[in-house]
Amino acid sequence: MPAEYFTEIRTWVFDLDNTLYPPEIRLFDQIDQRMTAYVMQTLDVSAPEADYLRKKYWAEYGTTLAGLMRLHDLDPLPYLVAVHDIDFSVLTPDPDLRARIAALPGRKIVYTNGSAPYARRVVEARGFDGLFDQVYGVEDAGFRPKPERAAFEEIFARDGLETDCAAMFEDDPRNLAAPHAMGLRTVHVAPEPDPAPHIHHHTDDLAGFLARLLR
Repeated sequence: MPAEYFTEIRTWVFDLDNTLYPPEIRLFDQIDQRMTAYVMQTLDVSAPEADYLRKKYWAEYGTTLAGLMRLHDLDPLPYLVAVHDIDFSVLTPDPDLRARIAALPGRKIVYTNGSAPYARRVVEARGFDGLFDQVYGVEDAGFRPKPERAAFEEIFARDGLETDCAAMFEDDPRNLAAPHAMGLRTVHVAPEPDPAPHIHHHTDDLAGFLARLLR
């Protein structure tokens, strides 16, 4: 992982879930459960059917919410409040990762398919408050989700980000395809690498990866 590939980077874009906290915390399991319950109530279906639809919509539309909006005309705002009403106490501060992100030159932003208020709570619980220049949620992209290119275009335009001087860190490999096509350097943050050609780098240790960039 040559650090010279990042010498021109001036904007650092971080996904949230399973990127700014390790996946073994399993925070998103709580959201999965609440999404299934919301689908059950909204569509009046059984738990197995709701769970099936949750996964199907995520696979086909990028998020469960996107499928519900497109196929069932769901109001997204109550949904986002309900599914993110979870226990944040499983998150702990990470001073090492905070220091590594703080040392990066330029702007640091968070961009998630979750809501911005939820993202801010995660950021705070991880001890990252005051660290990021901006936090963007799915509502800031007009409820269009990653991996849609239009969603990235909306967020990057809003932020004033120059794509050829930016890098994106993300746990879902499909969400790195559009950033790659737009000229960003892409970093897959996950336990196992993905061989997709739109992924430039992989790490299972974000703090360690960033530390090597700053040597």
